[in-house]
Amino acid sequence: MNVDDVVRERIEQARRKAEEEKRRRAELAAARRRGLAFRHAARLRNLAESTYFNTSLAPSGA
Repeated sequence: MNVDDVVRERIEQARRKAEEEKRRRAELAAARRRGLAFRHAARLRNLAESTYFNTSLAPSGA
């Protein structure tokens, strides 16, 4: 192996590492978006349920 082969190998390793990190960041971002959408949906469900129950249990003489 000469110097050019060693340099080429290191460049290839750095490229692979950068691609892997980019893929990992994209996966984490997708998971974050899914989790955020799930939390928002749950919040809206809970809000709708609490509004429904609060209005149906309101005192009638007040």
